Order: sequence, then structure tokens, then C-alpha cells
Amino acid sequence: MKAPGTAYDDDVLGKDPQPAHMRDFVKTQDDNGGVHVNCGIPNRAFYLAATAIGGFSWEKGGQIWYDTLTNELRPDANFATAASRTVEVARRRFGLGSKEERAVEGAWKKVGVKVRLTPRAGRSP
Repeated sequence: MKAPGTAYDDDVLGKDPQPAHMRDFVKTQDDNGGVHVNCGIPNRAFYLAATAIGGFSWEKGGQIWYDTLTNELRPDANFATAASRTVEVARRRFGLGSKEERAVEGAWKKVGVKVRLTPRAGRSP
């Protein structure tokens, strides 16, 4: 999660293809559009958010991601939707302008995913 694309560099397997940033997003028809190869991007966002929040990752960051994954996303959600919903969940759980909200939004920004909050989340589009 900390450094996607660095899990291995092997003569037989080659180099780990997971991107850590949207600029390196792998466009493919394989693997349902690359859901596994590109998962390094949201995984890194989680790592960055959890690190910025501090404490045990399951106490706050884990709650935000769990709530988002189980209650906020449809199977066809993209990274921008996931980013926006995790920020909205952080805001609802911990408050507008909270350390947690800022950490989640900043993490997505660092991996190149733009957060678009809906009006119901407290910001205009």
C-alpha cells in the first residue's frame, strides 16, 4: 500500500505493474478494465490518509474506507466517486474541516484523483 509498483522486480515475473498515481493508470480490457493492476492507486490513498490521521489505521482511516465500501459505492464506481465518497464519510464521521477529512482529501490529491463533493456534502459542485 505504501509503494505500489515495488512489490517485485524479477527476471521471471518482470516488474510489479501496479501504478501509484493516476498519471500511470493502466488502460486495459483485461481484468475488468484493470481493477487489480490499478488498485495500487486507491490503496496508496488509504495508506497516505491513515498515515496522516495517525494512530491505528483501523480506528479512523479503516472506518472511513469500510463505511464507504460497504454503504456508499456501487459496483461500477470509479476512483473519483470513491474519493468523493470517502471524503464525505470522513466529514460525516469526524466533522467538516476535521483532520480526518483533510487527510483523506489530501491523500486522494497526492495520487492524482480529483475529489468532487456533492452539494449534500456541504460544498457546491
